[in-house]
Amino acid sequence: MRYLLAILFLAAGNFVSAQRISKITLTGSGSTEMISIQTDDAVINLTQDGNIINYGVEYESERVTGYTRVEPYMGRVEMFGSYDDKAYQGKVKYLGKAAITYYASYDEAVLQGKIKSIGSLMIDYYMQYEDESSRGKIKTIGSNALTYFSNFDNEMLKGKLKSVGITQLNYYSSFDDKAYRGKIKSIGQVSFTYYPSYDNRYAGSMKTGNQSQNVNGVNYYIHF
Repeated sequence: MRYLLAILFLAAGNFVSAQRISKITLTGSGSTEMISIQTDDAVINLTQDGNIINYGVEYESERVTGYTRVEPYMGRVEMFGSYDDKAYQGKVKYLGKAAITYYASYDEAVLQGKIKSIGSLMIDYYMQYEDESSRGKIKTIGSNALTYFSNFDNEMLKGKLKSVGITQLNYYSSFDDKAYRGKIKSIGQVSFTYYPSYDNRYAGSMKTGNQSQNVNGVNYYIHF
């Protein structure tokens, strides 16, 4: 009986953690390109304001570390139909075993049509009365809170991702060398440096740090 309970407990834990943030892709200029959610057997790539970019099966590149491509998902895919709420007509309803829900046309305007949940993973957003730089962007994914630099921060930081759960992100400001101002400076304890503008050959290219980093269980990829 004891072993049966242990198996059931582990199975329940696996079900809860089946959907999670797997990767956050940043551009070379420091903006958030996409947030990837891993389900049981697929990945869903979202914009930072909660819309689906694409979905499918993710494969690692054999030549470029950290780079992935998304191939079509061959499992169960169901879509919302023309009789469903207009805010999510034609959107994905099921991807494999994961049910996907959206905010409806009767919800706040800033929420309408955005993803509300993926399986057991709930997603919430900053509302229209909050700082302009974060308004409409994802606020929480499951237990992970996402924060953004505000309109009162340095020009090169405004609206950029500031933290994901316990992981802090920082960027080079407008006072730094023009070749790398605005670029990611650190993710947690991982730091990045770049060649300065007077380096005619490599100006702005990454000098130290790797394009792909796993910090506190989330993969971060800098897409140049």
